Amino acid sequence: MSSQLTETVVSIREMILRGELTPGQRVAEAPLAEMLGMSRTPVRQALPLLAQEGLLTEHETRGYVVRAFTAADIVDAIELRAIIEGLAARRVAESGVSKTILRELRNCLDEGDAIFKKRHIVETDEARYAEMNARFHALVLQAASSSILSAALERNNRIPFAAPQALAFDKTNLEQTFDMLHYAHRQHHAIVEALESGASARAESLMREHAIQVKESINVAGIHVPGNDTARRLAAVR
Repeated sequence: MSSQLTETVVSIREMILRGELTPGQRVAEAPLAEMLGMSRTPVRQALPLLAQEGLLTEHETRGYVVRAFTAADIVDAIELRAIIEGLAARRVAESGVSKTILRELRNCLDEGDAIFKKRHIVETDEARYAEMNARFHALVLQAASSSILSAALERNNRIPFAAPQALAFDKTNLEQTFDMLHYAHRQHHAIVEALESGASARAESLMREHAIQVKESINVAGIHVPGNDTARRLAAVR
């Protein structure tokens, strides 16, 4: 995915999650492109990707509309994702992680380290981190070599905000966001160490904790979940 497309996906996702685009609203390319100050091409490419995340649904005639969802849906999906990914991590640690997967996981660690090395984050880091995070989680699932786990996670990730790449920054408090993401990336390092050493129980526990932390990111980002104003306090549900 190009950097422009990634940034477009992130921008539209935030508009939906912050309630700027409301449930049932028709999403048109031209107005969105004008609002975002870009051409229609990346917007057109972004819409089906957001539909895969569960944020949009296809209209009965053509195009997309914003999907209605609840805070309870999101919480359930996040917790289920934590269970599935934890099981995947345990399988990988038990069977042994390949050199190829390990090398790619370390590349993810290096990319994340480069983001946090400057000791602060900027708005453009959101797309970079989201792409890296999604790749990291996909590699662990790939290494588990389980079609059942993959299919279950694919279905679950269609619930809004359940997928690893579905991140949103609180642009009014980038310092707090930095702390949260930096902690999550340190978890990435710990997970890779557990996988490499074959510590299956630790790998599963770390991956579960890591995935469930998404609840906190929702709270920090001040996300508005359509139809449920209490979603801003999702972290308290933990």
